[in-house]
Amino acid sequence: MSSFKSLEMAGAVSAYQHVTIKKSLFSTKVIYTPTESQVKPIVLEYTPTEGERVERLLNMPLDQMVADIAENGKPVDCPNGHSRLELCLSDDRQFCALQLFRFADFRYNPVFDARFYEGKDAEAFTKLL
Repeated sequence: MSSFKSLEMAGAVSAYQHVTIKKSLFSTKVIYTPTESQVKPIVLEYTPTEGERVERLLNMPLDQMVADIAENGKPVDCPNGHSRLELCLSDDRQFCALQLFRFADFRYNPVFDARFYEGKDAEAFTKLL
């Protein structure tokens, strides 16, 4: 599991209105304030082909994305992939922040800005895991 501080999208998540960061001597906890649920970072990496599929899925309306995953299965992640999906998901599945990156010029570059989902919309992204 990744640490929150190592995420490229950590700044965007920290600035989100419904997120609180609690720092202690040895840890940083991210809390989704409406439900007081802890938010955990998840990093998934994909091959170029699977990365393109993930990008298409993320650009679909949520109901189409869920239907596509139900029909074709979830994208298969791999170690050291060409595409990197950073997710921050609350323990109660009521909050999700995500951002997709693609490797180019020896670094991961954002494909789109961080996206935030709450409530039932956030639950749809558990299907990607």
